[in-house]
Amino acid sequence: MPVARSSRPFLPGLSSSRTTTPTPFPLLLSSNPSSSSLPRRGLIVSSPPPTRRLLTSFRYPPPLRCSSSMPAHVSTAESQAQWENCLSYSRAFWVSESVIAWNVDVGDGCCCLYASQTASLSVTDGGIQGHDVRIEIKEDSEGLPANVVEKFPHIRDYKAFKVPIGVAVKSMLKCQLAVAAFSSDGRCRDATGLQLPGILDELFSYDGPLGACYSADAVTLYLWAPTAQTVRACIYRDAASAEPQEIVELRELNGVWSVEGSKSWEGCYYTYEVCVYHPTTLSIEKCYANDPYARGLSSDGQRTFLVDLASNDVKPEGWDRLTDEKPSVLSFSDISIYELHIRDFSAYDQTVDPDIRGGYLAFTMEDSAGVHHLKKLSRAGLTHVHLLPTFHFAGVDDVKGNWKGIDNKMLETLPPDSDEQQAHITAIQNDDGYNWGYNPVLWGVPKGSYATNPNGPARVTEFRKMVQALNHIGLRVILDVVYNHLQGSGPFDKDSVLDKIVPGYYLRRNASGHVEHSTCMNNTASEHYMVERLIVDDLVNWVVNYKVDGFRFDLMGHIMKRTMDKAKDALCSLTMEKDGINGSSIYLYGEGWDFGEVSQNGRGINASQFNISGSGIGSFNDRIRDAVLGGSPFGHPLQQGFLTGLMLQSNGHDNGGRDNEEVMLATAKDHIQVGMAANLRDFEIADRTGKKVTGSEVLTYGGTPVAYALSPVETINYVSAHDNETLFDIVSLKTRMEISVDDRCRLNHLATSMIALSQGIPFFHAGDEMLRSKSLDRDSYNSGDWFNRLDFTYNSNNWAVGLPPKEKNEKSWPLIKPRLADPSFKPDRDHILAAVQNFVDVLQIRYSSPLFRLPTAKAIQDRVRFHNTGPSSVPAVIMMSIEDGHHGNPELPQLDQTYSHIVVIFNAQPSEVSITDPALSSKSFQLHPVQVKTTDEVVKRSSYDASSGCFTIPPRTTSVFVECR
Repeated sequence: MPVARSSRPFLPGLSSSRTTTPTPFPLLLSSNPSSSSLPRRGLIVSSPPPTRRLLTSFRYPPPLRCSSSMPAHVSTAESQAQWENCLSYSRAFWVSESVIAWNVDVGDGCCCLYASQTASLSVTDGGIQGHDVRIEIKEDSEGLPANVVEKFPHIRDYKAFKVPIGVAVKSMLKCQLAVAAFSSDGRCRDATGLQLPGILDELFSYDGPLGACYSADAVTLYLWAPTAQTVRACIYRDAASAEPQEIVELRELNGVWSVEGSKSWEGCYYTYEVCVYHPTTLSIEKCYANDPYARGLSSDGQRTFLVDLASNDVKPEGWDRLTDEKPSVLSFSDISIYELHIRDFSAYDQTVDPDIRGGYLAFTMEDSAGVHHLKKLSRAGLTHVHLLPTFHFAGVDDVKGNWKGIDNKMLETLPPDSDEQQAHITAIQNDDGYNWGYNPVLWGVPKGSYATNPNGPARVTEFRKMVQALNHIGLRVILDVVYNHLQGSGPFDKDSVLDKIVPGYYLRRNASGHVEHSTCMNNTASEHYMVERLIVDDLVNWVVNYKVDGFRFDLMGHIMKRTMDKAKDALCSLTMEKDGINGSSIYLYGEGWDFGEVSQNGRGINASQFNISGSGIGSFNDRIRDAVLGGSPFGHPLQQGFLTGLMLQSNGHDNGGRDNEEVMLATAKDHIQVGMAANLRDFEIADRTGKKVTGSEVLTYGGTPVAYALSPVETINYVSAHDNETLFDIVSLKTRMEISVDDRCRLNHLATSMIALSQGIPFFHAGDEMLRSKSLDRDSYNSGDWFNRLDFTYNSNNWAVGLPPKEKNEKSWPLIKPRLADPSFKPDRDHILAAVQNFVDVLQIRYSSPLFRLPTAKAIQDRVRFHNTGPSSVPAVIMMSIEDGHHGNPELPQLDQTYSHIVVIFNAQPSEVSITDPALSSKSFQLHPVQVKTTDEVVKRSSYDASSGCFTIPPRTTSVFVECR
């Protein structure tokens, strides 16, 4: 229902202001008519009028005094500060309407719950003052209910305190709240604030409309804010207006605030003014925030743009037909992924119009160097482009005119190992146009800095044009989503949104009530119902409104498995008939790392590698990455692996002697073989000792199982991603300095081929196929275009453009500097062209046979075999065969119409090797036709002798042999 609108002047920004005079809301009393105007037993209204005094036998706690444990010498001021500080913590949890959980031992004392509508609670030697309500809560000897323990396992051992029946709980939740514990003699033993997500979920979980809803003659706003005392919407005619054209009051129904406005609001902007208690300031604050369900923003990201995504005005030509025109993917096992940053793609591409370089529309330039490169990969078989964060993130101003830049010509004159380049870059790194974007502000709106105009609908239409263009060249689109944390928190941060709307709910807090930061910034809490709902709704928004084809979840292990399952179910339920989308084609995967407060299911069953198995959701396989390259991103930078020279060509790093290196190399080989079998936990191999074991019985150096997947589509195999050094850089760092750049380039290709020819889903970092370098920068998230350059003309791989930024790399500068200074490390254009062709070749090989893309665990177990195993095997050589049904093996169904048997051999040795396997003799193997025609003259020297079953493989080479039908 419409409400009266105010026309008085109002100048809100997106900060907050403190208020002590909030609009009144209903008195905090039971609404039970039998009690007339009096509260029920156990509920006390502070200093009520005489006619309302509570006439019951309820025993008031004696006046609050400090615990006798407080030292006698503590001054009154010191003790008051100590008690006031108690309310800065929220160590108690209101988990359901009738239960408060608190880790306090009351004994024969008592506990009380306090509320203040004006946030006037204070704790002094004389007691808790300023309360409107005081309620005694009693300990429940049966402890916390099972459903509470399941939802909040980190407080499983807390005491349960019962809240009396009849308390006006919903009104109390809009107040400052505290609990205090008293000893039997009335002394205060402890006091603290409360965390409210449990009771908010129980009382206010909501599945109705949220955000802006559009009809033929109205725009209606809905906001979930159950703890707010008042909510108003400030409507602006445009993005730059200093004053709103109108301010409207929203009305609340069970925690949801709404107002119906005129159709003329469409195309306008708005912010919410939310009057709410905030636990970080212990005050009632006026918070100014965007709509959490925003679908458009102003250029400064401080106002929500009212845009109807279903309107034809924001649809590119042919948009409604795009779903029917998408490149087909028959099975998730057919997917291959290319990870790309939007700005990297075209910032340096001189074949792109300068006005759209680094943005969405660069993907629509059919004749640009970058688009030609993507077309080449698509024709070879690549199926999906994974775009780094594209939502509204902090760290890059949407207005390009505000960016600072560097004279690249000046940088090019500096020495390759100089520290001057990074000094110039880092001096402006927070004011340029570059950031990866893993610092989310609002999830549901495209980032404005990638659009030609960040105001109005341009970011919507141009994002859609980008998706459309990529689909038309044969590539589906995956978005990198970051639901595990948010950039801002609190009532004053300009990047804070959710924590202004419902303070203390959206962000995960520790036992003291402070926000968890294990993900580097404000962790979100998907275990809370409305956080989970926001995540699922956001995913559906991107699929339905932008027709994207999948999602990569940053730090997926910090999200609950239940949330991931709900997301998958919600997307799979989308249909062509109902939604214009085939939801079953949407692929989900992410980082299943298990650490921080969620580790070991500390906040519920999380979406970690081991927990996610069986769900059909993919997770990154760090085991194969570490085994191929050596060590880990957190270990010594010179730790070598299977491919980088371990035991065979030492770089001088001490591995504990030759015998230990031999074990390390053989163990790495086991890890890789399990990974190449899609990291299936039940896949059987002969390990380095010759013992037959399953993938889950092969252990990492930390003692955890290597394998965790139950299906090949649950494994994302990779050796390089945006995080850490590029593939070429890590190979250049770990291999001994004396080897040639030719050999380093061959190792780069050997690594990508190991991923491309593995079972499971292969994942490639953009530029690895072009020997991409970031000048050995291990974390280039804010290193500007200079260190992140991609050159699709193949003239440079960006090696040796200066020492990488000091902040993340200085400890390794002594290792980096001599490598950058040595001109023999730098590849030339011929090396880059050869690398691109080799990558195209290996993609063509993968897609030449369905045997490289087996869809089930059983198919892999039945068909994939590893040879050259056990203690007598040739080191640094992996030999894999894949068998199809044929006359000699009628038990296997035939999948491949062309090849009956495939053998792939990866030789990481610096010399040629010959391997004989009697089981593969008397066959008619020949080199794969793609490799017969390749420009790589080395691989053409690969051979097979049928009489002996002997394969000969050149050094640092991947050779593929096929038996034709």
